[in-house]
Amino acid sequence: MITPLRGPQVANVRYLAPHALMWLRLGFLYSVLVFAAGFVLGTIRILILVPRLGVRTSELLETPLMIAITVVVARWIVRRFRVPSIASTRLAIGLAGLLFLLIAEFGIVARLQGQSIAEAVMNRDPVSGPVYFISLGLFALMPALVGRTQGYANLKLDRTGRPTDPI
Repeated sequence: MITPLRGPQVANVRYLAPHALMWLRLGFLYSVLVFAAGFVLGTIRILILVPRLGVRTSELLETPLMIAITVVVARWIVRRFRVPSIASTRLAIGLAGLLFLLIAEFGIVARLQGQSIAEAVMNRDPVSGPVYFISLGLFALMPALVGRTQGYANLKLDRTGRPTDPI
């Protein structure tokens, strides 16, 4: 027999449901913005850089730009939507964003290049491929990493560099 939820259990469900939807929405927005920038940079990379420099070099040149874009977008999401400085909340946004990004990456880009998902993963360059997967990990962690010192922004220091008010 299924027992109905009462007391604190109901409060937890009512609390988590809207927050989970918020994490998914922010994760989706995060992934769309980074994917859009990556789509533009990827087009430039494939049309201009790859014929001149090769796949490995052009992908390695693109990666720092994508990581910088990831930092900027994650910081904007966290600040614009006032995401609380709770690591699990920010990590949930990053993981949701990673899920949506992987769907877009392998669902759209692999199809445009005429590859299956397995081929898209396995045909990565031995040097730039691992760098790409590390950047995906950074993408997932970035909302949790940016703005961590936000609570110290209004900290007043005396002449010696010590805080005037105890933390």
